[in-house]
Amino acid sequence: MRTVATTPRLVLREFSHEDAPFILELVNDADWQRFIGDRAVHSVGDAQGYLDNGPITSYGANGFGLYLVARRDDDSRLGMCGLVRRDTLEHPDLGYAFLPAFRGMGYATEAAAAMLTHAWTGLSLPRVLAITNPENAGSIRVLERLGFALERQISVRDGAPEVNLYGVSRPV
Repeated sequence: MRTVATTPRLVLREFSHEDAPFILELVNDADWQRFIGDRAVHSVGDAQGYLDNGPITSYGANGFGLYLVARRDDDSRLGMCGLVRRDTLEHPDLGYAFLPAFRGMGYATEAAAAMLTHAWTGLSLPRVLAITNPENAGSIRVLERLGFALERQISVRDGAPEVNLYGVSRPV
Protein backbone atom coordinates (compact mmCIF):
# COMPACT_ATOMS: atom_id res chain seq x y z
CA MET A 1 0.00 0.00 0.00
CA ARG A 2 1.73 3.08 -1.29
CA THR A 3 1.64 6.28 0.74
CA VAL A 4 0.97 9.32 -1.45
CA ALA A 5 0.99 12.09 1.14
CA THR A 6 1.64 12.76 4.79
CA THR A 7 0.79 15.73 6.96
CA PRO A 8 1.56 16.43 10.62
CA ARG A 9 -1.56 14.45 11.62
CA LEU A 10 -2.45 12.28 8.63
CA VAL A 11 -1.28 9.64 6.17
CA LEU A 12 -2.98 9.25 2.77
CA ARG A 13 -2.35 5.81 1.30
CA GLU A 14 -3.74 3.51 -1.34
CA PHE A 15 -6.72 1.39 -0.35
CA SER A 16 -6.47 -2.39 -0.05
CA HIS A 17 -9.06 -5.11 0.53
CA GLU A 18 -8.25 -4.88 4.25
CA ASP A 19 -10.06 -1.53 4.19
CA ALA A 20 -13.35 -3.04 3.00
CA PRO A 21 -15.07 -2.99 6.44
CA PHE A 22 -14.18 0.70 6.76
CA ILE A 23 -15.56 1.43 3.25
CA LEU A 24 -18.77 -0.41 4.13
CA GLU A 25 -19.22 1.92 7.12
CA LEU A 26 -18.23 5.11 5.26
CA VAL A 27 -20.39 4.73 2.15
CA ASN A 28 -23.43 3.85 4.25
CA ASP A 29 -23.12 6.92 6.48
CA ALA A 30 -26.26 9.06 6.31
CA ASP A 31 -24.39 12.13 5.00
CA TRP A 32 -22.62 10.07 2.32
CA GLN A 33 -26.02 8.76 1.22
CA ARG A 34 -27.49 12.29 1.25
CA PHE A 35 -24.70 14.20 -0.45
CA ILE A 36 -22.90 11.58 -2.58
CA GLY A 37 -25.48 8.87 -3.12
CA ASP A 38 -26.09 5.17 -2.67
CA ARG A 39 -23.24 3.05 -4.05
CA ALA A 40 -25.09 -0.25 -3.41
CA VAL A 41 -22.41 -1.38 -0.96
CA HIS A 42 -24.21 -3.57 1.57
CA SER A 43 -21.56 -6.15 2.54
CA VAL A 44 -17.80 -6.47 2.92
CA GLY A 45 -17.79 -8.24 -0.45
CA ASP A 46 -19.60 -5.28 -2.04
CA ALA A 47 -17.03 -2.95 -0.44
CA GLN A 48 -14.18 -5.00 -1.94
CA GLY A 49 -15.88 -4.69 -5.33
CA TYR A 50 -16.25 -0.93 -4.83
CA LEU A 51 -12.53 -0.68 -4.09
CA ASP A 52 -11.55 -2.91 -7.02
CA ASN A 53 -13.75 -1.09 -9.53
CA GLY A 54 -13.04 2.40 -8.20
CA PRO A 55 -9.92 3.48 -6.34
CA ILE A 56 -7.72 0.43 -7.02
CA THR A 57 -8.46 0.43 -10.77
CA SER A 58 -7.93 4.20 -10.89
CA TYR A 59 -4.41 3.96 -9.44
CA GLY A 60 -3.27 1.96 -12.47
CA ALA A 61 -5.43 3.63 -15.10
CA ASN A 62 -4.93 7.27 -14.06
CA GLY A 63 -1.95 7.36 -11.72
CA PHE A 64 -4.21 8.63 -8.94
CA GLY A 65 -7.47 7.82 -7.18
CA LEU A 66 -9.21 8.05 -3.84
CA TYR A 67 -6.97 7.26 -0.87
CA LEU A 68 -7.53 6.14 2.69
CA VAL A 69 -6.97 8.92 5.22
CA ALA A 70 -5.57 7.57 8.49
CA ARG A 71 -4.38 9.33 11.62
CA ARG A 72 -0.57 9.14 11.93
CA ASP A 73 -0.40 8.56 15.67
CA ASP A 74 -2.71 5.54 15.88
CA ASP A 75 -3.51 4.55 12.24
CA SER A 76 -7.25 5.08 12.82
CA ARG A 77 -9.16 5.15 9.53
CA LEU A 78 -10.87 8.53 9.34
CA GLY A 79 -12.05 8.93 5.76
CA MET A 80 -11.01 9.13 2.15
CA CYS A 81 -9.57 11.86 -0.02
CA GLY A 82 -8.19 11.90 -3.52
CA LEU A 83 -8.68 12.59 -7.17
CA VAL A 84 -11.29 11.08 -9.48
CA ARG A 85 -11.23 11.01 -13.28
CA ARG A 86 -14.76 11.56 -14.62
CA ASP A 87 -15.64 11.30 -18.30
CA THR A 88 -17.87 14.36 -17.91
CA LEU A 89 -15.13 16.65 -16.51
CA GLU A 90 -12.10 18.06 -18.31
CA HIS A 91 -9.82 17.83 -15.25
CA PRO A 92 -9.58 15.50 -12.23
CA ASP A 93 -12.07 16.05 -9.43
CA LEU A 94 -11.03 16.35 -5.76
CA GLY A 95 -13.21 14.24 -3.52
CA TYR A 96 -13.30 13.55 0.21
CA ALA A 97 -15.54 12.03 2.85
CA PHE A 98 -15.04 11.39 6.56
CA LEU A 99 -16.84 9.41 9.21
CA PRO A 100 -19.04 11.58 11.47
CA ALA A 101 -16.71 11.22 14.48
CA PHE A 102 -13.89 12.89 12.54
CA ARG A 103 -15.72 15.86 11.04
CA GLY A 104 -15.20 19.41 12.22
CA MET A 105 -11.59 18.76 13.26
CA GLY A 106 -9.85 20.10 10.16
CA TYR A 107 -9.00 16.66 8.79
CA ALA A 108 -10.79 17.20 5.47
CA THR A 109 -9.02 20.50 4.86
CA GLU A 110 -5.65 19.02 5.85
CA ALA A 111 -6.07 15.93 3.66
CA ALA A 112 -7.41 17.91 0.69
CA ALA A 113 -4.54 20.43 0.93
CA ALA A 114 -2.06 17.53 0.88
CA MET A 115 -3.85 16.08 -2.14
CA LEU A 116 -3.66 19.43 -3.96
CA THR A 117 0.08 19.59 -3.25
CA HIS A 118 0.37 16.08 -4.71
CA ALA A 119 -1.69 17.16 -7.75
CA TRP A 120 0.58 20.16 -8.39
CA THR A 121 4.01 18.71 -7.57
CA GLY A 122 3.63 14.95 -7.92
CA LEU A 123 1.29 14.81 -10.90
CA SER A 124 1.94 18.22 -12.52
CA LEU A 125 -1.76 18.78 -13.04
CA PRO A 126 -2.64 22.27 -14.31
CA ARG A 127 -6.08 22.36 -12.72
CA VAL A 128 -8.27 20.47 -10.25
CA LEU A 129 -12.06 20.56 -10.09
CA ALA A 130 -14.46 19.61 -7.31
CA ILE A 131 -18.16 18.93 -7.27
CA THR A 132 -20.44 19.17 -4.27
CA ASN A 133 -24.09 19.12 -3.45
CA PRO A 134 -25.24 22.77 -3.06
CA GLU A 135 -26.61 21.89 0.41
CA ASN A 136 -23.30 20.48 1.68
CA ALA A 137 -22.10 23.55 3.59
CA GLY A 138 -19.17 21.73 5.24
CA SER A 139 -17.74 20.59 1.93
CA ILE A 140 -18.19 24.05 0.43
CA ARG A 141 -16.26 25.60 3.36
CA VAL A 142 -13.36 23.16 2.79
CA LEU A 143 -13.20 24.00 -0.91
CA GLU A 144 -13.29 27.74 -0.28
CA ARG A 145 -10.51 27.47 2.34
CA LEU A 146 -8.37 25.75 -0.31
CA GLY A 147 -8.91 28.49 -2.88
CA PHE A 148 -11.53 26.79 -5.05
CA ALA A 149 -14.01 29.12 -6.74
CA LEU A 150 -17.58 28.27 -7.72
CA GLU A 151 -17.78 28.13 -11.52
CA ARG A 152 -21.27 26.88 -12.33
CA GLN A 153 -23.83 24.16 -11.70
CA ILE A 154 -23.60 20.95 -13.73
CA SER A 155 -25.15 17.51 -13.93
CA VAL A 156 -22.46 14.81 -13.88
CA ARG A 157 -24.70 12.29 -15.68
CA ASP A 158 -28.05 12.31 -17.44
CA GLY A 159 -30.92 12.62 -15.02
CA ALA A 160 -28.71 13.41 -12.03
CA PRO A 161 -29.48 16.49 -9.93
CA GLU A 162 -27.26 19.49 -10.51
CA VAL A 163 -24.20 19.97 -8.31
CA ASN A 164 -21.86 22.90 -7.80
CA LEU A 165 -18.67 22.77 -9.87
CA TYR A 166 -15.62 24.41 -8.29
CA GLY A 167 -12.16 24.83 -9.76
CA VAL A 168 -8.64 25.87 -8.83
CA SER A 169 -5.55 26.21 -11.01
CA ARG A 170 -1.99 25.27 -10.11
CA PRO A 171 -0.17 28.21 -8.53
CA VAL A 172 2.53 29.75 -10.70
